[in-house]
Amino acid sequence: MVLRSSLLPILVWTGVGCFAYFVYNPVVAIVLGGLLRLLFIVGFGLRRRAKHSVRCSAYGALGGVLDKSITGF
Repeated sequence: MVLRSSLLPILVWTGVGCFAYFVYNPVVAIVLGGLLRLLFIVGFGLRRRAKHSVRCSAYGALGGVLDKSITGF
């Protein structure tokens, strides 16, 4: 389930990834995806360490990555 407030960051990062793929190089898009994945894993791990459930950790980590990454836009 994707929350409506999370659709904008997902669309923005999808657009940025597609732009990087076609304009620069597929490697740039892979690095960008890897960076977002790394941030998700770190957020998930921090939430699990704080004794959150797996579901709460997944949703919170995804929301946190998307929220903090779109702040600059």
